[in-house]
Amino acid sequence: MQTHFTIDCVIYSFNDGKLQVLLTERNEYPYKDWWALPGFFVDKGEEMEDAVKRILYEHTGLKDIFMEQLGAFAGVKRHPQGRILTVAFSTIVKYDDVKFKIKPMTSYMRQAQWFPIDQLPELAFDHHQVIQQSLQKLKYNINYSTAVYELLPEKFTLTQLQQVYEAILGKVLDKRNFRKKIANDGFLKELQEVQKGVSYRAARLYKFDKRKFQKQVAID
Repeated sequence: MQTHFTIDCVIYSFNDGKLQVLLTERNEYPYKDWWALPGFFVDKGEEMEDAVKRILYEHTGLKDIFMEQLGAFAGVKRHPQGRILTVAFSTIVKYDDVKFKIKPMTSYMRQAQWFPIDQLPELAFDHHQVIQQSLQKLKYNINYSTAVYELLPEKFTLTQLQQVYEAILGKVLDKRNFRKKIANDGFLKELQEVQKGVSYRAARLYKFDKRKFQKQVAID
């Protein structure tokens, strides 16, 4: 027996210069053939944390990923079957870490696919609202969390870093002012390495100094 309580997962990554969100194509009613966030009902007697892990794995093939609770959504019209509460969770994954692992393990989802945040299809239920709320939280915390760096590879260029900021904020940033701000923050370690395998002039690589960042956040 299932409860009228669901879990939905907002999973972000960054690829091809764009912030991406993982969606699944539904294979059952309601909203058959629609795209939606990975999510399903919590089983009776199942702990919510266990349900998140199970649903994430069944719908995407991903496991051992930390999910942060975003909030509850309980609009009267959010589900055709009536008021069914959902608790949304969100996370950030590095694209290269998961690109070969995305594979639904359940029959009620046909496939999972990455979509650029600014090119989302029409979504089932209230999932567009869930994504927008999670994106607003991401924007609000952009200077107070490690989210930007969690989207990047371990070694990255300043151009890649600016692209992530722009993708989250949804606007173009002045290159000179951005680099000045980043330099003043002092959270990057310049490496004696440059990009490899590029057809243009290779740019300097950097690493994020997480310890220095956490120390500064604790002071603030």
